[in-house]
Amino acid sequence: MTLDARLLEILACPVDKGPLYYLEDEAALYNPRLQKRYRIHEGDIPVMLPDEAEDVSDDEHGRLTAKIEADGVAPTFEA
Repeated sequence: MTLDARLLEILACPVDKGPLYYLEDEAALYNPRLQKRYRIHEGDIPVMLPDEAEDVSDDEHGRLTAKIEADGVAPTFEA
């Protein structure tokens, strides 16, 4: 499943209130500013609790930002 486009337009990081990047094939939303990944449960329920966010290593951050750039993933909204 994929997240609804209208939902994506309003999703923001619960910590810094900035935009996220939707990585559909990884079932995650990513905040590169804080290096935090939010999982998407059962394909369409974003888990946006700060305590549930995964801290991402520098190597994983590099992989994710390269993927975002290569795949042309747009932020959930323009800051």
